[in-house]
Amino acid sequence: MTILVTGGSGFIGSNFIRNLLQSDDASVVNLDKLTYAGNSENLSGVDGSSGYTFIRGDIGDTDLINDLLTTHKPRAIINFAAESHVDRSIVSPEDFITTNVVGLFRLLNVSKDYWNTLTKQEKGAFRFLQVSTDEVYGSLDAKDPAFSETNRFEPNSPYSASKASSDHLVRAYHHTYGFPTLTTNCSNNYGPYQFPEKLIPLIILNAMDGKNLPVYGDGQQVRDWLYVTDHCEAIQSVLNSGAVGETYNVGGESEKTNLEVVRKVCEALDELRPSASGESYKHLIKHVTDRPGHDRRYAVDITKINKELGWSPKKTFESGIKETVQWYLDNQGWIDRVRSGAYREWVVKQYG
Repeated sequence: MTILVTGGSGFIGSNFIRNLLQSDDASVVNLDKLTYAGNSENLSGVDGSSGYTFIRGDIGDTDLINDLLTTHKPRAIINFAAESHVDRSIVSPEDFITTNVVGLFRLLNVSKDYWNTLTKQEKGAFRFLQVSTDEVYGSLDAKDPAFSETNRFEPNSPYSASKASSDHLVRAYHHTYGFPTLTTNCSNNYGPYQFPEKLIPLIILNAMDGKNLPVYGDGQQVRDWLYVTDHCEAIQSVLNSGAVGETYNVGGESEKTNLEVVRKVCEALDELRPSASGESYKHLIKHVTDRPGHDRRYAVDITKINKELGWSPKKTFESGIKETVQWYLDNQGWIDRVRSGAYREWVVKQYG
């Protein structure tokens, strides 16, 4: 019942491990390189349990991966490990190719070789699940229907191009070698433990510090927002019941403009932690130069995962954002430790 989770100390991976250990009779091996966004503290309270093992390492280290598979004999591999921030991919695209394409290829190859050593029954039960993004599909116009699993890939950033490449590799390994793969393409996640370079935690923390709340361009870019625990439950559904070789879109059915999201965060803060002056945090909103090649709209159609697996999101954006803001207000110690010198340098470089 062992599951190998790669990138399990990051935002979504750590939430997934917490959910899995609470809801399933499974043991988890977490392989994480612990880069800037991987934080062992995200799994505090879990790291001492008998069902959890942490290994620090890179998915591109084939000797390490082979040793882990031979030793722990997992029934499934779930790959969260990825460079994931669009702005960083614009500045340093090579890092994204190294991890998201080359690293994924090496992980796939070693995993396929391991799978070939299993018994017929073990082979039939094994799964490799690739966690990906809706950004591989490109950008939508305002009136376009949401992305379905049959939309062609049209990535527009180095990040989304690297994830599209990895998704193609996963598909190819299934069709060429019969390797039992699954892929999920999710919309924008939010919730506890998210590294504060992403929009929602960045806005929360800047507001609490009395700093400007940066909004790219006119702020009318639209994203579909998915609460992280809803995403984790979708991944478990796909792992347990998804059809081998298939892709499933996972969305929150909560399309919002970026400006609307920032205002919603401000409203939650106004209620939960009013400013000393009594003024709404909205007065801190500042429009900044738009991101190069900024996609206008993302949205995913969740009809397939709903009909085939019975999954749909439980959280509305309004309930999820309030819980998220409250979590950051209650976890100042985690915030202080995450906001290292490297993080502050990044924010200054991006937003001035």
